[in-house]
Amino acid sequence: MSVNRTTIFRLRQRLHKTNTVSDRPRSGRPGCTTQRQDRNLDRNHMNNRFLSVSASSRQTKGINNQLISANTVRRPLSTSGICARRPYIGPILTQRHRHQRTLWAQEHAA
Repeated sequence: MSVNRTTIFRLRQRLHKTNTVSDRPRSGRPGCTTQRQDRNLDRNHMNNRFLSVSASSRQTKGINNQLISANTVRRPLSTSGICARRPYIGPILTQRHRHQRTLWAQEHAA
């Protein structure tokens, strides 16, 4: 399983003590959005691909009815695999260019 034996041993111990192998709560600052708000953000950005993160943060309020930052919106979006992308901008080929490239390729193929 590519896991150290002590890891398995500790998981078995935790299973016997707590009847679960999930992590215990850790210290740290609590999040300012709920899971439901994170899912709504994901849904909004999937439905409207051109919605910016800063515009979304201006529309969303956190748990304490405070505005949230763009990074707070960006974090759950990145965990769900939604990130900013720019469209490819490459050279524009005309029909003449394509024809010339085909001729060159055929000439140099042999």
